[in-house]
Amino acid sequence: MSTLAQAPAIPQALPKVRTNPFASGLAMLFTDLFALSFSGFVGSRVWMAFLHHKVPAIYQDLWPALALFVIVFALENLYPGVGIGPVEMLRKMVRGSSVVYLMLTTGLFLAKGADLQSRGAFFTSWLLTIVMLPLCRALVHHFIARKSWFGIPVVILGCGAVASQLIEKLRSAPELCMKTVACLDDIDPGDIEENGSHLNGVPVAGNLNAMRQIARSLHVRHAFLAMPELAQDQLLALLERCSVVFPHVFLVPNLAGVASIPVSPMDVGGVLALQLRHNLLFSVNRYLKRMMDLAMVMAMAPFAIPVTLFSAVWIFVVSRGNPFYWHDREGEDGKPIRILKLRTMYPNADALLDDYLDRHPAARAHWDRHLKLRDDPRVLPGVGRFLRRSSLDELPQLWNILKGEMSMVGPRPFPVYHTAQFNPAFRELRTKVRPGLTGLWQISARSEGDLDVQANLDTYYIRNWSLWLDIFILSRTARAVILGQGAY
Repeated sequence: MSTLAQAPAIPQALPKVRTNPFASGLAMLFTDLFALSFSGFVGSRVWMAFLHHKVPAIYQDLWPALALFVIVFALENLYPGVGIGPVEMLRKMVRGSSVVYLMLTTGLFLAKGADLQSRGAFFTSWLLTIVMLPLCRALVHHFIARKSWFGIPVVILGCGAVASQLIEKLRSAPELCMKTVACLDDIDPGDIEENGSHLNGVPVAGNLNAMRQIARSLHVRHAFLAMPELAQDQLLALLERCSVVFPHVFLVPNLAGVASIPVSPMDVGGVLALQLRHNLLFSVNRYLKRMMDLAMVMAMAPFAIPVTLFSAVWIFVVSRGNPFYWHDREGEDGKPIRILKLRTMYPNADALLDDYLDRHPAARAHWDRHLKLRDDPRVLPGVGRFLRRSSLDELPQLWNILKGEMSMVGPRPFPVYHTAQFNPAFRELRTKVRPGLTGLWQISARSEGDLDVQANLDTYYIRNWSLWLDIFILSRTARAVILGQGAY
């Protein structure tokens, strides 16, 4: 790999950067202010209406406290939230808002205003806040995250496979607020014209000697160093060059498949080490997850029981026979479990499927890849399609969760014919945790994802588990079910 003495000119094809970090930060700031004001206003009034009391004037004097939220969130780097994924965003917002509410409660107590305020009103406002903040941010991200002005410009140093994958990851996660504007690599300028001037749709602006020129011309302060093939001495030298040009440099090692969320740096006498944790191997985390499962089952029971009974009657009217059925699946540690479901298919479902696939070769090809059919002849008309699209046929599995055979969140327990399609290493990894009623695959791809997508998403969840990730998946499950994303 050669080092060129002369920096090439920036190609004329390089687009003008339209990102506006200041406007992006303001958009997030106003979003938070709306969520906080709404939560405080509604929370206090709902609680007082419940008690049939007049809202004390003290709540109207707390509006300057919004500045405390803004300061705490700014210290958490939430404006605009560069490089912060949705799970980490949720954790930071819940933690930050909880700290501010604790500060306000303590301040009122020390100021002898405790007798003028209601603990219930504060608690209700806090609950609304931790729901509204991430919800409003998610809505705003949905509508503006892909706008050309939203986010900050970033440059990727490298033009290899890791750099190409990184571009795609940043493009598929606009909520990270990072827009890739150019790539640089230690290459000859003539190679740019010969091999093409774009990498995965991003302009290749020249070689590494153009870093300073690119940073000034495009106002770039963030760079990803994605050249894991470099020797150690070359990598260290390049890091030194980058650090004097870009205030923020992210080193991307070639560690595909290594967990990302529970990784933390460690200084070992001046030597960098990466600490990797498998959180579900810690007993306290397993107990926390189990307690959350039981709490969710108890909370859902008043809704789940009548819906399940109504659906069972509907099934019986459409297709006589037991509206429930047990199915053998693979559980934790590879032990077989019997999961309970509402029946959404005809009793002779297997025969109907074989006959249909024999008569429709295209459907067989789709079945071999996805193990699902969009127009499945086995599914009961009306009730079957409704229950499958809404995922309400899974409600009886709350019983499996109560028994401890399943969890609210985890890899889905597939039939034997489905798990047999996975490689042995992944099948063994799946058995390290309890199967779940919902999971990362459910909210991301559902029936639209093939076996590779299912394996990648389940692997990510198992290796990156955290309580915050479970909360995030549960919050997104409702949206996926309501919109019927990818379900059939």
